[in-house]
Amino acid sequence: MIRRIPFLLSLLLAGGGIAPVTVRADANPKCLETVVIQEGGRRKPFLVFAEETLRSLSGKTAISLDDRKASALAIVGGIWLDPDAGWEGKNLILVSNRPLRMKAGLDPVRKLFSPRELLANPVLTAEISAAAEMKRRDPKARLAGLTKEASDVGMRIGLLGELLQGSAYRLLPRADSPWTVLPSGPEGKEARRYEADYEALKGAWGRGDQAAFDAAANDLRQVQALSGATPPPWKIGLEVLYQKSHPFRWAWILYAAAGVILLISRGSWDRTGYRAASVLAGCGFLLQAAGLASRVLIAGRPPVTNMYESVIWVAFGTILFALLFELRYRAATFLLGAVPVAVASLILADSQPVILDTSIHPLTPVLRDNFWLSTHVLTITLSYAAFALALGVGHVALLTVLRGGNPSADLYAYLYKTLQVGVLLLAVGTILGGVWANYSWGRFWDWDPKETWALTALLGYLFLLHGRISGLWGGFGLAVGSVLAFQSVLMAWYGVNFVLGAGLHSYGFGTGGFPAVAAYVTCELLFVAAAVIARKKLPAAAIRG
Repeated sequence: MIRRIPFLLSLLLAGGGIAPVTVRADANPKCLETVVIQEGGRRKPFLVFAEETLRSLSGKTAISLDDRKASALAIVGGIWLDPDAGWEGKNLILVSNRPLRMKAGLDPVRKLFSPRELLANPVLTAEISAAAEMKRRDPKARLAGLTKEASDVGMRIGLLGELLQGSAYRLLPRADSPWTVLPSGPEGKEARRYEADYEALKGAWGRGDQAAFDAAANDLRQVQALSGATPPPWKIGLEVLYQKSHPFRWAWILYAAAGVILLISRGSWDRTGYRAASVLAGCGFLLQAAGLASRVLIAGRPPVTNMYESVIWVAFGTILFALLFELRYRAATFLLGAVPVAVASLILADSQPVILDTSIHPLTPVLRDNFWLSTHVLTITLSYAAFALALGVGHVALLTVLRGGNPSADLYAYLYKTLQVGVLLLAVGTILGGVWANYSWGRFWDWDPKETWALTALLGYLFLLHGRISGLWGGFGLAVGSVLAFQSVLMAWYGVNFVLGAGLHSYGFGTGGFPAVAAYVTCELLFVAAAVIARKKLPAAAIRG
């Protein structure tokens, strides 16, 4: 779409209306929720399309317009039903990068701007045009810095242009081909009935006639169902429920409550607080399992094909391993280590939609084998979960040292067992990846960046365990190593996809988040250094492991 940006920009500049937009309160668009639309190679509920679209435009699923909070359904539905209502003058477009706002002379405090305001800015339009020209010359060019940020702004403006043209609203079903939009729909009974429904919706929307609006939306759903090209009603209903219920948000809230109770109870298995924390964590785990199961049923595949899905899966795996270990050892340590990791992961997934795309997308051709996807990718990400749990347990041990205490031998033993699980899973996942690579690309190993860093992480953790077995370091060294070695996992997981952006595993590529990740790594290094210094100050007789 980026190569069409200059055309779409000129369209908005030339055709932008000046009428004030009104988000109607008297015509509730709720009845549009389960209308099916085709977008991004998938057939989905209109509610999902609306929220994903507004998130792409503004970074949010609801924003303030005319001093009122407007939902995605009202805004995206309003653009469809009344495209001439002056949307070009409303603050719909996200400019998230502060340096870009400063360079273009935009208000540094605001993040949402109107297309008209942005297109009148010569600095910004020059940056957008330069990005579009780079992509025109080399479609595979990887943009970076302000050029990438300007390109993203241009893409958002281009998306709004497609909405205003109506080309984004593919609601007329075809069984074996892309759905169509009016007036390009072919002649026929269904097309004429669809056009009548569309006109009825527009008229009812403009009059605020809720009964007529609901009737037209219901008739539109019937037209779509008659085509036989729509997903079954249960799947549409499930996706709407999933979109509204936010299971991962409620899961991290329950995990956080469990963590607070654990810290207060300082627990043992016999204490009421620890039992309550275990119940809360278990309820959060079930909620997260339900959310993951919903994504599997909706998409028809395991939920590990992009960074967002892998983040929530790693959070799930971390709690899974913690609960299993707690059932075996009744230690409280595993939950105490797992909860911060899971909460941080799910908050990150919930709060960074621009970086971590929550949308469900069709599989790329190389991933269209659910057997290998279910074995290799799930195993690798479960190994990341085990290492994340080890990271949490390692933090518990190092925090004990920082507070002047001496971790118990049991704590170090728990850490060792967790690392063993992670190494086993990563080794198996790497071998399965080689088999899949031979099946897909005709070779077992080719030093692709993802392959290289997966092997680097595996060797790093093997070195850590070998040093413990051979006596090169004790439990404290294991705790330090669990924190340092996780940085190799972070590189294999985030760095290859979001920093290097190279290799055959391009389906996981993305951008953004580097300053936050760099700050995290710096904080971890400082934390380890502080723990090492604190341990040196402990009396020799008090040091264990």
